[in-house]
Amino acid sequence: MRKALFTIAMTTIALAASAQKINYPTTPRDNAVDEYFGTKVPDPYRWLENDTSAQTAQWVEAENAVTNKYLSQMPQRKKLLNRLREVANYERTGIPFEKHGKWYFYKNDGLQNQSVLYVMDELGGTPRVFLDPNLLSSDGTVALQSVTFSHNGKYVAYSISRSGSDWREIYVLDAATGRLLDDHILWVKFSGAAWRGDGFYYSAYDPVEGNELSAVNECHKIYYHRIGTPQSDDVLFYMNPAYPKRFYGVGVNEEETIMVLYESGAGSGNNLFVRDLKQSDSQFIQMTSNMDYTYDFIDNIGDTMYLQTNFEAPKGKVVAVDLHNPGIANWRTVIPEGEGVVESTDIIDNHLLLTYTKDASTHAYLHTLDGKMLREIKLPSVGSAGFSGKKDRKECFYSFSSFTVPGTIYRYDIATDQSMVYYAPKVNFRANDFVSEQVFFTSKDDTKVPMFLTYKKGLKRNGKNPVLVYGYGGFNIGLSPSFSAMRIPFLESGGIYVMVNLRGGNEYGEEWHLAGTKMRKQNVFDDFIAATEWLIAQRYTTAQKVAIQGGSNGGLLVGACMTQRPDLFAAAIPQVGVMDMLRYHKFTIGWNWAPDYGTSEDSREMFEYLLGYSPLHNLRPGTSYPATLVTTADHDDRVVPAHSFKFAATLQACQTGDAPVLIRIDSKAGHGGGKPMAKVLDEQADIYGFIMHNLKMKY
Repeated sequence: MRKALFTIAMTTIALAASAQKINYPTTPRDNAVDEYFGTKVPDPYRWLENDTSAQTAQWVEAENAVTNKYLSQMPQRKKLLNRLREVANYERTGIPFEKHGKWYFYKNDGLQNQSVLYVMDELGGTPRVFLDPNLLSSDGTVALQSVTFSHNGKYVAYSISRSGSDWREIYVLDAATGRLLDDHILWVKFSGAAWRGDGFYYSAYDPVEGNELSAVNECHKIYYHRIGTPQSDDVLFYMNPAYPKRFYGVGVNEEETIMVLYESGAGSGNNLFVRDLKQSDSQFIQMTSNMDYTYDFIDNIGDTMYLQTNFEAPKGKVVAVDLHNPGIANWRTVIPEGEGVVESTDIIDNHLLLTYTKDASTHAYLHTLDGKMLREIKLPSVGSAGFSGKKDRKECFYSFSSFTVPGTIYRYDIATDQSMVYYAPKVNFRANDFVSEQVFFTSKDDTKVPMFLTYKKGLKRNGKNPVLVYGYGGFNIGLSPSFSAMRIPFLESGGIYVMVNLRGGNEYGEEWHLAGTKMRKQNVFDDFIAATEWLIAQRYTTAQKVAIQGGSNGGLLVGACMTQRPDLFAAAIPQVGVMDMLRYHKFTIGWNWAPDYGTSEDSREMFEYLLGYSPLHNLRPGTSYPATLVTTADHDDRVVPAHSFKFAATLQACQTGDAPVLIRIDSKAGHGGGKPMAKVLDEQADIYGFIMHNLKMKY
């Protein structure tokens, strides 16, 4: 390919709506073509998939220069960033947890890039810093991802990520002194440390130097590392070369009597194997053989294992399993499937404590170990809650939040059924000025779908309110009410924040999930479009005042909806989205999404269905698209930035309207996890500034 092909030329396009003139880079095209079942599909920006080339770096620099110029000139941005810093600057504390007689908790003073792990000698005692990830880098881009304590109390393993990548490194501390030991493990992915004795198991891939952010990850291996030895001496514990595109990991219970092996990646769930560690010569016994279902080991009481599963229970149930007779035919149902969807199950103070999703909010119930329901635990209001405790201790805590209530920690007394506030944050905004409501609308196929609306009290339904609609709709992941300080300036300025509980999630169990997968994926987009149409019909807003936002699978959602109904939205924010549905499975762990999406290689029918909604392949020249800010990052190895690169280049070539279509490409950042506060604030100022500017909101 001639070098001249990659010269980034500039072309001038007028942008009347923003009173700016944008010089979009003209992205060179090549002749790449793929053939699927006799159909040829051009891919003219294939060269942007090469994330290490100088040409791609030149393109990124040119696009960022255009985007940064536009964003810096938005009149709202400076004031908006200042307000975001004000509302984000509040102390946040996590649930305390006990390990070997000491209590630990995470805390962020407000604007710290990363939360700090503290230790107390007793609950409520004087805290002191145990591990501060802010000291691991000068810019906050090294994030603490997991902390696990050895069962003998001698060691603490912690894993970190660098620049937002999914790759992990494991380090080890002396638990008593906090001294960093020499142990250092590399190339870990989708794994922490599972302790046994003076060592731990971890899952890793072979090194892929040079293209580690885009190469396909294959052959997940489990190793055992003994403290004080180099990684080169680690023992290969398990691998399955017959199925290179699967994940494998192990867990060991606190007594070190039971080991479970998880296998996933070939369905929406996992397989489960178990090994009795009391027998020195024991082998793994396969408990399940269908990865379309989930099987999660909760804990054990002696030789009785408790599992949470959706096998023969689409909304979930709890079963008891005899370690010595663990076959699925011998499982005993302890808590059967109910009306709500089981979110989580814990054994706390020798009780089963379950949280359920009912109409997308949390309900909690206390049971005996044999399944008898004792009571529903009253939560503060409609919202989201998560519980924490240990099977042999009375202390029980939960965190609660909603759209207007920041994460508040409660201590729950099981004996008296009383909740007491343990920690309540103080945020610089007037929560009582806002209200949230849940409504149900009818989608295209007459399915009832819920969504939440949050707005200022006294709102007038006059068809003129700015609205931000958010959704996800995939991978059995549900959305529930939660707090974000980043939304506050938008709400204070009269905006309505809308969260839609789309099919594809788990709000109503596995059937709800499956209704938004593979050749039913269009249901998700239809739900999102119907939500917007309902808001307009009910005079909350008009199409000229609607922005849509989603990340990852939600980025796909935004991309699909803005290409199918460009007339319905004024602004679109597809973040780190899956935009090329024909090639997504060819990068890193994209193959793991096939149970939800299907692939272009499965069949002619599946290929044609994917081609019919793939955002990249449904952009049409001569179309007026909404103002769009695509976001991605250079270290995103979950959804590689090539998706966003190719989508943005095609969108800029197709756009004929006045609205800006830009791409924001962050550096030293990934899919979103572990992002330092400084980067979060800059990104949110750009995103909300872009939304408010293009919805013509004053700030």
